Amino acid sequence: MPPELAGLVAADPGPELLDSTLSQVVRDTGASIGLVYLMTPERDLLRLAVAVGVSRKIDTIWGRVVPSASSPVADAVRERRMVLLCGHEDTVRSYPRLALVLPYDFPLAAAPIASGSTTWGALCLVWPGGHPGRFDRRAREAYRGACDRMGRLLRRAAEDGEPVLPPAEPRVLPVLRTRTHSPDEAMAAADLAERFPEGALALDLDGRITFVTETAAALLGAEVPDLLGTEPWELLPWLDDPVFEDRFRGAMISRRPGTATALRPPDRWLTFEFHPDGTGVSVRVTPAPTPEAAQTPAAQLPAGPTPDRAIALYHLLHMAATLTEAVGTQDVIDLVAEQMLSVFGVHAVALLTVEEGRLRIIGHRGHHEDYIESVVAQPLDVDNAAVRVVKTGVPGFFANVDELLRIYPGTVVRDRKAAWAFLPLITSGRPVGSMALAYDRPHPFSAGERSVLISIAGLVAQALERARLYDAEHSLAISLQARLLPRALPDIPGLEVAARYMPATRGIDIGGDFYDVIRLDTTTCGVAIGDVQGHNVNAAALMGEVRTAVRATAGASPSEVLARSNRLLVDLDPGLLASCLYAQLDLERHTACVATAGHPPPVLRHPDGTTEVLPLPPGPLLGVDPDARYPTTEIALPPGAVLALYTDGLVETPGVDLDASAADLAAHLARAGPDATMDALAASLLGHAQRSAPRNDDIALLLTHVTGRPDRPPV
Repeated sequence: MPPELAGLVAADPGPELLDSTLSQVVRDTGASIGLVYLMTPERDLLRLAVAVGVSRKIDTIWGRVVPSASSPVADAVRERRMVLLCGHEDTVRSYPRLALVLPYDFPLAAAPIASGSTTWGALCLVWPGGHPGRFDRRAREAYRGACDRMGRLLRRAAEDGEPVLPPAEPRVLPVLRTRTHSPDEAMAAADLAERFPEGALALDLDGRITFVTETAAALLGAEVPDLLGTEPWELLPWLDDPVFEDRFRGAMISRRPGTATALRPPDRWLTFEFHPDGTGVSVRVTPAPTPEAAQTPAAQLPAGPTPDRAIALYHLLHMAATLTEAVGTQDVIDLVAEQMLSVFGVHAVALLTVEEGRLRIIGHRGHHEDYIESVVAQPLDVDNAAVRVVKTGVPGFFANVDELLRIYPGTVVRDRKAAWAFLPLITSGRPVGSMALAYDRPHPFSAGERSVLISIAGLVAQALERARLYDAEHSLAISLQARLLPRALPDIPGLEVAARYMPATRGIDIGGDFYDVIRLDTTTCGVAIGDVQGHNVNAAALMGEVRTAVRATAGASPSEVLARSNRLLVDLDPGLLASCLYAQLDLERHTACVATAGHPPPVLRHPDGTTEVLPLPPGPLLGVDPDARYPTTEIALPPGAVLALYTDGLVETPGVDLDASAADLAAHLARAGPDATMDALAASLLGHAQRSAPRNDDIALLLTHVTGRPDRPPV
């Protein structure tokens, strides 16, 4: 390991564990930006954990990725493959939302961080604009090696009981310099810069001035001490221009030079040339030759008092695009809260909607509980800011708490909240709720900022309307699914049974997976599992037909049960196919007769703890051939044996062979303790599947454990 990386290795498990590997792969591949994402414990979000070559302001754009979204990182994790974009045109074609938010030319690659069948996150690298966007052998090996090393480190930490979780705020590593300068060299460089007739200044990754020449300060109309440590647009209002900030932002991300022109009042035009590298941006400042030459788009936009206006506008685009992918109401709440708190300087946010004539809080973050209690279920005849916004549709902005209390003296103010904004949530031309924002210091709202906040409220209102419609459909889907699956499994002496159904991460959570346990007599029972093609109401309805057919013919041989169900499906001609596995268990003889119609093979755990994937002779899917035959196989099922039936959603992982995935499932079943209950074992198998990769298909799981003779009570 290079000496300069040694200090980055952490002794304690945490995101620091990945620092040295990230820094090294950035150097080895020539990347300008490196980003490591880790899965949250719920596996529903990828959070940026460690970054290098990017500022904290810019990294909020990349901070969170929903695994089901359409983005390079999400696709890399979901499909377990490397995603490579060679430049802006490639991005526009493949990921138009990303191209809208970051309209710069830069190659990008994203690859999963995995070990075995478990996907921990992703490694994303960005190269300067103009890079060919292709890997040579050395760079590809370095990239893959970094992903493999991170996967091993994360797996080892998890096995040691200290899993590495994404932090609330990402770690931003310094760019390692290839050369250090002595104080004499630094002084000589400063003297060199002062001798040039043009002005020069240096900005760090966050846009703060770290060096400025006397000439540049004179051109800017400020003193050197006042400029150092500030952002140019913060100290000089006439530089608060979206295009000026856009040039800086574009230079930092694409690592390509850029130019902007601005008017220093009253009539001095200045040209700024940006020259970026991994540590910041060098800026050359010169007088523009003529006013006509200075008429660039930057010069035509008015300046205003709101800092970081361009960044706010980009995040407005980002929120607009991301909200289109929010599914349920909670998704919208979480997204809005995170964006408003991390990007727009808001200290607290609450979303309120009108329900049954009252204003109710549906989500909040950062507000004191006293305030939340004061506005819970407020009738619409109460006079407060949140209600007034709903009744009038007119936003309310209060630059300090005195303004708020003067108009609404009953407002509860806690935690030093010092400024407020109340925005109407308007859909179909009528207010349906409000969004309450609070700041921890007095906050004058410029006209531009008010416009941005009102626009955000409109986007949030539309997203909430879509989300509430989805929630209603989701509730209906869950109810329908529950009606089609067994409400309870029969209690069969000599057999311990557990079943689970987990909907896919996309759609309205309804599909065609089913399972069933059918008592036949005192010593025999039938067990079935199947999967109807599709994820919609039609698939669910057909699933009900297939399950009914299996139940109606149970008691016949497994081959006959499947043959009759197949003929029914052919006669119905629904345009959908189904897989099914049916087994008849004889608890007196300790055997099982099994037949399959194109279904994944079951896994058998023997009493000694060894497991095997049963090699059953396959039969065709149901609904294909009316004369299809389904061979039956008899297997031994002694006391202590566990038979695991499942649908392909449990083992299907992009880029991994199904046989290998089934073998991995068998290995996990073998590692489970012999004393584990079937409920605990089912939870363990589902957890293993979720850790392996985001699942895009429904999962049905049915476990049967032979505990002894049928006349003995279950253990």
